[in-house]
Amino acid sequence: MLGPMADHVEAALERWRTEMPHLDASSLAVVERIARLSTLLERQLEPVLAPHSLTAGELEVLAALRREGAPFRMTPTRLTATVLMTSGGMTKRLATLEGAGLVTRVPDPTDRRSRSVELTDAGRDLVERVLASRLRHEKRLLSGLRKRQRRDLAEALRDLCVALGDEPVPGAPRKERQEDDGDLRQSI
Repeated sequence: MLGPMADHVEAALERWRTEMPHLDASSLAVVERIARLSTLLERQLEPVLAPHSLTAGELEVLAALRREGAPFRMTPTRLTATVLMTSGGMTKRLATLEGAGLVTRVPDPTDRRSRSVELTDAGRDLVERVLASRLRHEKRLLSGLRKRQRRDLAEALRDLCVALGDEPVPGAPRKERQEDDGDLRQSI
């Protein structure tokens, strides 16, 4: 019997227990919820991005460049690894952002044969405005969880990301893990 806090995944698990009781589907409780949360959160964030004609993926690229600090520049290869996408997908995303005047391609100062991607002033202004709005919206979305629950969830998700091979900076050697001050840090 489903309780008052049941969700889609709990209903699916109950059905699996009925249909195939010998099947250990307990991993679905985590994996499927993460997948569903990704979709649900993206839907919730669309209204924040839509007025700026941005997709979540485009904001992710702009945010990665902004996080770098001045001169807000990365190679396409590093940018692709940072946002976990294919080079073809990144090429398309960069073309869109370049067409909107939010990024530009500049000669790479360390390799004359290569060009880096740099955030324009318009791109920097936009990402800063949208990010502030997004963070306020995300805070509201997480308001149903107590501070300790948010911290525990963030730690558990970080541990899972690390276990699956996520790196702080793609290709960089790992540093010893330091305990944080309990604040949630956005990857964006």
